[in-house]
Amino acid sequence: MRHFLALMVFALGMVSADFAAAACREDRVELRGDWGTARFRVAIADSAAERAQGLMHVEEMPRMSGMLFVYDRPQFVSFWMENTLIPLDMIFVGPDGIVRSVHANAIPLDRTSIPGGSNDIQYVLEVNGGVAADFGIAEGTEMRHPAFDQDLSAWSCEE
Repeated sequence: MRHFLALMVFALGMVSADFAAAACREDRVELRGDWGTARFRVAIADSAAERAQGLMHVEEMPRMSGMLFVYDRPQFVSFWMENTLIPLDMIFVGPDGIVRSVHANAIPLDRTSIPGGSNDIQYVLEVNGGVAADFGIAEGTEMRHPAFDQDLSAWSCEE
């Protein structure tokens, strides 16, 4: 019986380790705050060409989907909506995985500059317009993804 219990504890440990590892995947971003958690399926834009293209010409996007823009280092970023056909929420995130600001419901096809608000933005998550407010995603929300420096991240993939 003791051997069986030891095997069960080991198996449960393996399942929880697998679950934690599965929580961080290249095609997913997770956010958490006092409102709970949310998970989005994402495409990654981590090259200059991919970031320039972004979600231009996309006619519709599933509710829990988006695009994660990844920069090599923290910096000032600014976006616009030229050739973007759907309203978007832009979630600006620092190198520690903490949301710095949210720009809600960016207007399709608008060429007005949308700044990230600080000079330490390393990630930007774009999701359908209104989704950030629906969940309560705001400044201070934590985000995790395998692209983040896990040693700096407020919510690492190891949790």
